[in-house]
Amino acid sequence: MRRNIEKRLTYLYTGELFSIISFVFLSYLINFVYPKLHLYSLYSFWISFFLLEFLLLQGTVYWYVKWKRLKKEKTSITPVWIVQRLKTLQKVNAGMIIAGLIMFVIDFFYRYPLLPLGGLSIAGFIYVFALLEYINYYHVQLSYDNISDIKYLVKSKRLKQASINKDFKRIF
Repeated sequence: MRRNIEKRLTYLYTGELFSIISFVFLSYLINFVYPKLHLYSLYSFWISFFLLEFLLLQGTVYWYVKWKRLKKEKTSITPVWIVQRLKTLQKVNAGMIIAGLIMFVIDFFYRYPLLPLGGLSIAGFIYVFALLEYINYYHVQLSYDNISDIKYLVKSKRLKQASINKDFKRIF
């Protein structure tokens, strides 16, 4: 059982880390291949991209600490100091979400005629993806990628509580 949890936690933290690295290269590639999108000129792109990367980094650290603790201390209970930091970061994330909306308004109303709608669309997609990641980490689990999660979803007909949210309830 413990070995399965170790494998799952390894899968989670390495997947998040791989995503962080991949998205940097992917954004550069899109900007290079489609320069007319002016992606790197959009404030909304940068805040959305930074929010997504920041959330993925939080997920990487969260799953890595759980994995490391399971290997060393034979428990996957998240340390209190990590939960406290994540609670603080949840507020930072909310501020960045609001800042993202403001940047979209600025880009759309002040820069849209000069910048193509395609770049705004990509920035919007990244923003929505970041919002879904935020919800997945801090509120309810949206990702169901293994048999036990899918069985739970079918049986209970409701979404699971996010792991970080469970830790918040345990500590606060």
